[in-house]
Amino acid sequence: MRPGAWGPIRQLAYVVDDLDAGIARWVNLHGVGPWTVFRNTTMQGRFRGAPTEVLLHVALSYRGELQIELIQPLSRTPSPYQHADGRPRSGMHHIAWHSANLDRDVADAQQRGLAPVFEAGNGIVRVAYFEAPDDPGPLYELIEAVPAVLDGFTDGCRQCSDWDGITAIAADIDLGQPVSP
Repeated sequence: MRPGAWGPIRQLAYVVDDLDAGIARWVNLHGVGPWTVFRNTTMQGRFRGAPTEVLLHVALSYRGELQIELIQPLSRTPSPYQHADGRPRSGMHHIAWHSANLDRDVADAQQRGLAPVFEAGNGIVRVAYFEAPDDPGPLYELIEAVPAVLDGFTDGCRQCSDWDGITAIAADIDLGQPVSP
């Protein structure tokens, strides 16, 4: 598959240590909003081949047809959201594309020389992260383009295009009870 065959970049993601402060920064500095917040999201999968479960707060907003994702890791389990020594990551984290056929695109990524880092899901969506062994830059993510993802993306783009510039959070959804990190 040729470069660019995954289509347009759909998401830029950042790891933050405080989700609400991150949202405030993006609203105040960049005029991005409103945000849909998902608190206590659990992703189950494999990190570098070993089983893991990661608890996160996630916020999504849009600039045109580009999704901005803020991720606050809550658990200290092995994941792409922390360094090998357990210190949390912060800043630019990954670039993502929607995938109509995740299994095919995962195979394509590996054929291109990208190394799998994290494959996980939460019952609604599956994702796969990769790294380029010779590039210390951000990770690359494929997001399974299921109807819930595509509908949320379309609704989010519309909501942000109609944003009043005042209300920072459009929805704040708690998906569970936090667990001990």
